[in-house]
Amino acid sequence: MERPSLAVCVFCASSSKIDKRHVELAAEAGAELARRGHSLVSGGAQVSCMGAVARAARAGGARTVGVIPEGLVSVEISDEANDELIVTPDMRTRKGQMDERSDAFLVLPGGIGTLEELFEIWTARVLGMHTKPVVILDPTGVYDPLRELMVSLADQGFARAKIFDAIGWTDSVTEAFDLLERSQPRIEATPEDYAEAEL
Repeated sequence: MERPSLAVCVFCASSSKIDKRHVELAAEAGAELARRGHSLVSGGAQVSCMGAVARAARAGGARTVGVIPEGLVSVEISDEANDELIVTPDMRTRKGQMDERSDAFLVLPGGIGTLEELFEIWTARVLGMHTKPVVILDPTGVYDPLRELMVSLADQGFARAKIFDAIGWTDSVTEAFDLLERSQPRIEATPEDYAEAEL
């Protein structure tokens, strides 16, 4: 069966202080993206994981689109080699552009910016506002405490159990792209999801 061609948005780190394994993972993801015939949407920077995923994708023949806020052009050093580089006035516009241009979302280990991007797109998926696949690729366990926190929040009633129906979680690059290529059912929010717990 022929794979669908997707615009895959990759959320990942821009820090230069992280273990090189994370940069290598980003490059591996970019290469796999290209091998499968997808295009890349990323944060538009040439540093750290953002630069690695875009360079590897282009090396494999993939089209890359970078979206970077004006205020970070000099800080993150915009990647002028992108096939299309979009400079936005602020972070909110950046995320909106990335969301609009993407068919699926791959989340690699990253800091608070990556977490912000993850939670926004994950929340919208849980609320039934889109059916785009969301997958966390974390072979080194960076997000293990986050997963434990989310399980705890669900157990305590702060989050719905179906939050995990809205996301894939894997340590394998191959499996991550297999999950991204699957069509996703819409998750419908119901009044019962928001009803107060019985005391």
